[in-house]
Amino acid sequence: MKTLKRIAIVNAVIVVVIALSAFIWVGSAQEKKVEQPVDGKGFAVLELFTSEGCSSCPPAEELLTKIEKESNGKPVYVLGYHVDYFDNLGWKDVFGSPENTKRQKKYSAWLNAQVYTPQLVINGAQEFIGSNESDVRNAINKQLLNTQHKASLAFNTKRDGEVLTINYEAKDTQASDDLLFALIQKSGSTDVQRGENAGLKLSHIQIVRKTLTMSLKDAKSGTVVLNIPRGSGAEKWEVIGMVQHKTTGAISAVNASTTF
Repeated sequence: MKTLKRIAIVNAVIVVVIALSAFIWVGSAQEKKVEQPVDGKGFAVLELFTSEGCSSCPPAEELLTKIEKESNGKPVYVLGYHVDYFDNLGWKDVFGSPENTKRQKKYSAWLNAQVYTPQLVINGAQEFIGSNESDVRNAINKQLLNTQHKASLAFNTKRDGEVLTINYEAKDTQASDDLLFALIQKSGSTDVQRGENAGLKLSHIQIVRKTLTMSLKDAKSGTVVLNIPRGSGAEKWEVIGMVQHKTTGAISAVNASTTF
């Protein structure tokens, strides 16, 4: 009898262990499922402020290059803004512009943040060091799960030589929203001769060459024109458009053209 009781107790313990194991496995599976992007309007706009004169910037640009390749087909949009405030430190960034610096200073005011490189802003709402891979990836995953965006943006582009015509329509926007179009050079490289990165050949992606901003208060559809820089040769281009609140900087809609 004692033997039979022992066998019964052992069998009962085995059943409980199996049941607990099954419960733990199901719980883990559910957690993984939650981590997957939800169908909706979640997106991640990554705006990196960088400079060829900054020795800390190449790792951030390398990370963004990797993320862009991994994100093919996902709503992840990468923009590289080359600023000009390093130009007096030995090397003038060939892609730098005061307009890009001005945009970074806007984010400084919106987010109550310092101006530095490499600075990464995601969806106009959060900033951190652009080479911090864990922060960047966590922020992307969080934004892809966000289904709170109500606004939408659609546009098409037509190129005629160096003139690019954009027809756009925005929906469910606010009177305090702006519409920004960025002309993107898909890639470029520079042999840096002086400054902190002297002797390096730097490769860049998603280089912002021009931006155009307008208010959506009165007109939510229309046509605008951007001029492609002269002498650009065989470079490939893209246009990224975004709806952005002019007071907070938060981005509520984004879209991109096909490469041309």
